[in-house]
Amino acid sequence: MSVLTRDEAQTRAKLLDVHRYTIELDLTTGEETFDSRTVIRFSAHTDADTFVELKPAELRSATLDGQPLDPDTLRENRLPLKNLTAGEHELHIDARMRYSRTGEGMHRFTDPTDGETYVYTQLFMEDVQRVFAAFDQPDLKAVFELTVTAPEGWSVLANGITEHLGEGRWRAAATPLISTYLVAVAAGPWHSVRTEHRGLPFGIHCRRSLAPHLDADADELLEITKQCYDRYHEKFQEPYPFDSYDQAFVPEFNAGAMENPGLVTFRDEFVYRSAVTDTERQTRAMVIAHEMAHMWFGDLVTLRWWDDIWLNESFAEYMGYQTLTEATRFTDTWTDFGVARKAWGYDADQRPSTHPVAPENVDDTASALLNFDGISYAKGASALRQLVAWLGEKDFLAGINTHFARHKFANATLADFIDSLASATERDVHAWADAWLRTTGVDTLSPVVARGDSGTYTLQVERTGSRPHCIAVGLYDQDVADEDRHLTLRERIDLDVPQSEPHALGKRPALLLLNDGDLTYAKIRFDDDSFEAIRTGLSGLPDPLTRAVVWNALRDAVRDGQLPPAAYLEAARAHLPRESDLALVQGVLAFASAQVTDRYLTPEARPAALGTLSSLCRDLIRRTEDGDNPGLRLIAVRHFIDAAAHPDTIAAWFAEGTVPGGPELDPELRWRILGRLAVLGATDESTIAAELDRDPSATGQEGAARCRAALPDAQAKARAWEAMFGGDDRTDLSNYLFIATAQGFWQPEQADLVRDYVPRYYEDAVTVSARRGPAIADAAGRWAFPLHAVDTETLRLGESCLKDAHPIPALRRKLVDQLDDLARALRVREG
Repeated sequence: MSVLTRDEAQTRAKLLDVHRYTIELDLTTGEETFDSRTVIRFSAHTDADTFVELKPAELRSATLDGQPLDPDTLRENRLPLKNLTAGEHELHIDARMRYSRTGEGMHRFTDPTDGETYVYTQLFMEDVQRVFAAFDQPDLKAVFELTVTAPEGWSVLANGITEHLGEGRWRAAATPLISTYLVAVAAGPWHSVRTEHRGLPFGIHCRRSLAPHLDADADELLEITKQCYDRYHEKFQEPYPFDSYDQAFVPEFNAGAMENPGLVTFRDEFVYRSAVTDTERQTRAMVIAHEMAHMWFGDLVTLRWWDDIWLNESFAEYMGYQTLTEATRFTDTWTDFGVARKAWGYDADQRPSTHPVAPENVDDTASALLNFDGISYAKGASALRQLVAWLGEKDFLAGINTHFARHKFANATLADFIDSLASATERDVHAWADAWLRTTGVDTLSPVVARGDSGTYTLQVERTGSRPHCIAVGLYDQDVADEDRHLTLRERIDLDVPQSEPHALGKRPALLLLNDGDLTYAKIRFDDDSFEAIRTGLSGLPDPLTRAVVWNALRDAVRDGQLPPAAYLEAARAHLPRESDLALVQGVLAFASAQVTDRYLTPEARPAALGTLSSLCRDLIRRTEDGDNPGLRLIAVRHFIDAAAHPDTIAAWFAEGTVPGGPELDPELRWRILGRLAVLGATDESTIAAELDRDPSATGQEGAARCRAALPDAQAKARAWEAMFGGDDRTDLSNYLFIATAQGFWQPEQADLVRDYVPRYYEDAVTVSARRGPAIADAAGRWAFPLHAVDTETLRLGESCLKDAHPIPALRRKLVDQLDDLARALRVREG
């Protein structure tokens, strides 16, 4: 398939103005394909040749200005338009298109619970070509008119309000000017909850089998939506630019959500079938806030080319967390950002694949797809948070509103954005942007505390890196007579780094914490006295965001080889039993299990580490016996299951259907326990089949696939491998079933059993990625990689694959990252 280059896009943008698409989709033609008829009205500025993109199963006909085009001239995804003359043109395309099972294009899903079928589009980057013909680049905006023929009993959702015309035909209101990748359709027998807010129709939608669960949370979902909508209208002078606001929770969705104007699509795991923590509810609320921010930044004003994708994602990420804090009951969202999302950015920024927040070398769409990572989201949002701290929120929002006014329903670049910000302040925003957005890597800030002749102390902050930082420094005292060694905030001082001169501290604090409040993006270090205060008093710090900064620093120190992994486990064992913030407990346990225990410690040290985690979780379970913190108890139960080295306790829970004292086992906990029993060889196929009979849902199917792949049996491993890598277009696993199978396959306890699959992985991952495309390549690189195999031979095989096997870009990027993480794990083990 030909990928679109930036040069080609710029040439075509100078040549064409695209006015209107009239699209007719027929979803009644069978289970494999659908019909797509498109009329594109456009004008050319000069006489020239160009092309339109589509990826059909069959191109039936094409006519340009009434003259037939030869369908055989379609090469890969490009249909040439030769000898265009200056002036108006009309292109007609009639094609048969394939449904997808990978979450790309028009995805089709049949619910195993009730047999109902649903389809939805995900047209990001270049997948609109899988649904209808288009001049597929973000800066050729147009009006879209859409008609859909669907089976009787279905309803159809789209970017605009839809009207049922009878006999299965639906018509959507014409859109304003939007980019091709933002067109959206979702069709099926949806369960819908509708309301109205400020004269605008709002709706939430899901599969019928999830209706009771959506209804249970409908008030919360709609309240958050309304709160965010109202807050954005307080921040933004430009009103919401579309005619409705629908949110559809769709099956087997690859991303968290997609910002289609007027029809946001979410992965339907956000419709909770089982118990969740309040932090997980906060995450769902943040995604709602994030996607709504895109209605302005991304949809109203759109990037010109994919090098500015950060403008979409960083802005929405920052605004989502900030608006949630200001407008909803979730008032402490930056703690979760600090311990979860920010760590994603730090990790991505230290790999060979790192790139600037605003890269200058995104040459084509294949390269652009690789930049949807922790840098474009978490680092970019961190940079914007630092910008607001430096610039002030008033000037920041003034610049944003200028940007919307200048470029609404059009396209804009980084230069445009910076010019808009500069119009609202006398500060040198251009220099700030060069330092923060055009550079790579993570700065490191270290305190240097000096004692003067008078017995008072001064602070100088050493910086490894080049960015300016506006930070707060927390000075904490510790009463040694306090048995719990609480740390009390004496003062927070504001510092600009680099400093012009040392800052006077007066009395030496027990803990000197750089970046208290987490306003900048940098790794921080501790001086010796501060580290000792942390070792004894971390859980006594009064603010959860402060504790998040400390835990991130400890995490960074482990990854950099400056803190032994066992010391991190000791800190978790000492302080998590007294931790009250759920995001921190979850974040620390996740790193302690997935990285420290499973990768950074040797196989010989792993059993003792699992014992430490089990003991820690038992303490948390005991602490929550009175039922006053069900979220903390749920986190502890989940991690106790995952760390179980012996099956007895969790097998008893499974048999009894409950954890003593609660919670009762819902589907998520039942599949989690069964998965761990499978790893330990304490269950079998008949038990898995019985559980699938009990829960035949889509998540039940995934749970069964995960458990079957986890069985410590050579035949089970062979079947799972064949399912992932040996299929064809008829038997291929869907994206979600592929991921579930991959999650079950590799287990540290089964290293000997799967040893021969490690060299096979590289060859088979390259082959399946080339055949099935970027979504499966991403899944194969992320989930099917042998994470447990931390050895030099796995690294050598991977490096050879990168050199000689020519993996497609999406897989290459994942392998580069995985191999760098593997090399880091080897360095940590070597100590």
